[in-house]
Amino acid sequence: MNFVEELKWRGMIHTMMPGTEAQLQKEMTSAYVGIDPTADSLHIGHLVGVMMLKHFQRAGHRPIALVGGATGMIGDPSGKSQERNLLDETTLRHNQDCIKVQLAKFLDFDSPKPNAAIMVNNYDWMREQSFLGFIRDIGKHITVNYMMAKDSVKKRLTGEATDGMSFTEFTYQLVQGYDFLYLYENQNCKLQMGGSDQWGNITTGTELIRRKTGGEAFALTCPLITKADGGKFGKTESGNIWLDKRYTSPYKFYQFWLNVSDVDAEKYIKIFTALDKAEIEQLIVAQHDAPHLRPLQKRLAEEVTSMVHSREDYEAALEASNILFGNATSDALKKLDEATLLEIFAGVPQFDISKNALTEGIKAVDLLVNNAPVFPSKGELRKLVQSGGVSINKEKLTDFDTPINATSLLGGKYLLGQKGKKNYFLLIAK
Repeated sequence: MNFVEELKWRGMIHTMMPGTEAQLQKEMTSAYVGIDPTADSLHIGHLVGVMMLKHFQRAGHRPIALVGGATGMIGDPSGKSQERNLLDETTLRHNQDCIKVQLAKFLDFDSPKPNAAIMVNNYDWMREQSFLGFIRDIGKHITVNYMMAKDSVKKRLTGEATDGMSFTEFTYQLVQGYDFLYLYENQNCKLQMGGSDQWGNITTGTELIRRKTGGEAFALTCPLITKADGGKFGKTESGNIWLDKRYTSPYKFYQFWLNVSDVDAEKYIKIFTALDKAEIEQLIVAQHDAPHLRPLQKRLAEEVTSMVHSREDYEAALEASNILFGNATSDALKKLDEATLLEIFAGVPQFDISKNALTEGIKAVDLLVNNAPVFPSKGELRKLVQSGGVSINKEKLTDFDTPINATSLLGGKYLLGQKGKKNYFLLIAK
């Protein structure tokens, strides 16, 4: 597999330094991607870089995941980012361990082959570095003129609303450049990859390597992922879409991918899956022929959910989706955990009911008219029951005075009601 060709057809190359492809064809090469360790989980914004490393290893090269512990301990020098908070070393190590577990689903760290993935933390070499030593050994090789010419610096200094740029921010490209130099000298790493906004920092690293060692290193960036509607990729009203199920459930994760637009699905399935070109092209044709069936979104959601979580989590998320949109059974409903049940039916009308009344048993008509004002009158409930339009826990009520008791409660707490096909309500026993 040719790594550059693979990334090209997937739309994953923004800029590439001349000579990069020749280097990759010449020998097994090590490349790294930097990862911010300010949380103990990656979110889907990290996935582009992770997929680049995955394809890199598939092509026979060695991927290096660099955790930015040193920069994590600086935090955001501008004080504007709530996500890049100052970390202590204990938190940093915990986050690193959690991130490695997630990366192991994409990269092979245990392979006996020479291209086994490795994880490094720049805090391990930066903590020994003194300020005087750094400016003597590193700072002297890069001129201020060179650093000022970077777009990332120019934009900050010439922006209308800027309040200046701290020394820490200005020297960040030197810190990142030193990472590349360190990995070049200690891991024979000759390529750094990242988002297109990192081009300036990455090329500072290649320049530092050239000036300090006379060696040659390379840079490759991918486009920043956007949504067709101009919104920020991976952000929802409730925040980031995380890879850890503690923060984003597999159901919610699956739904994110399932609900992307047709335009985005065609782009994302190339970037976020390892499906081959022929299969993706078939799916694109199928989508154009029958867009209402959404084959691209369904396959995208299946692949990414299975890869990030597990096949079992994907199947559970699919089953949960069928409960809301399909003809799922009461047995499927009973398998749901409380968190997923509440996520699926977030926003539907909720009513509190007496748990004591259910312990003794209560007629459906009394439950849905008197205990909980789901129906305005017994007559309206009777009509809808007679037409087969009322269900409790996905089972149709055949009689409006059917007794309901505590054994019907989902998780010992909930009853899911349905009026017609689409109008759900949730009864919560207290």
